[in-house]
Amino acid sequence: MWDNKRYYSIDYYLKHKFGEKVYRLALNGGMTCPNRDGTLGKRGCIFCSLAGSGDFAQQGSMSITRQLADAKRQISQKRNCRKFIAYFQAYTNTYAPVGYLRKIFMEAIADPDVVILSIATRPDCLSPEILALLSELNQIKPVWIELGLQTIHPRTSRFIRSGFTLECFHEAVKSLALCHIPVIVHVILGLPGETKAQMMETVRHVGSLGVFGIKLQLLHVLSDTDLGALYAESPFPLLSQNEYCELVVDCLEQLPETITIHRLTGDGPKELLAAPLWSRAKRSVLNQIAQTMKQRDTWQGKHVLN
Repeated sequence: MWDNKRYYSIDYYLKHKFGEKVYRLALNGGMTCPNRDGTLGKRGCIFCSLAGSGDFAQQGSMSITRQLADAKRQISQKRNCRKFIAYFQAYTNTYAPVGYLRKIFMEAIADPDVVILSIATRPDCLSPEILALLSELNQIKPVWIELGLQTIHPRTSRFIRSGFTLECFHEAVKSLALCHIPVIVHVILGLPGETKAQMMETVRHVGSLGVFGIKLQLLHVLSDTDLGALYAESPFPLLSQNEYCELVVDCLEQLPETITIHRLTGDGPKELLAAPLWSRAKRSVLNQIAQTMKQRDTWQGKHVLN
């Protein structure tokens, strides 16, 4: 099953759905966030960069058509690719008037090379009008919604200044399910003060919700964030590479085989990354995760590794 590999990766899913590898193009819709414009706060989540987690996205001053063209040109220099996911990554990508969202999302899916529209947003920024728009777009091309849950634990959620409750997140997942829109949940591993047991609780909870996918993200301390300032003043413990790789395999063992794995780690911008510096070698981390799984005699996973 799944090419006799261990993880049901998004790469495998896309290859079988579209007949070839599909590449993600990170876009910037020129939006902000209620956690930055004063509605909920002005400094964003404690770990979020000034680019609103869109450090690898295109420039928001350019049209979506131009962003797609530039991103395709950049990736074509390294890989032979023909199909793409238009991924609105920077800030909160449903935090704008519906008319504006319709314009930029329609512009993205009008590109014949775009096969999926993926939108990163917050669970508290999905009004009935926006859900109706997403349902409409989903009839034209598949729409995915990515929600940054990060943790299910209220104390940690308050510390990172997420600004929404777990109940709000649950309502968003239910509303999107009624619209037949797949949900991908972001989880950060290694948040300050969280134990391994708490991280596992978050992952098991996400696995119980029937969502389409999950992104497991290593906590990055970036220099232009409040977390970076806190770390510089009083460094807190961070996961080692060995600890992280073991933890990822522990998490994967708890997930249902039906959930697609979209990420196993992450690599923050090198010019901003304060810690952990070992995360710069992303390929080394992924290789060690794969090796960790091979070394476990009790491994029973049925997913596909990215």
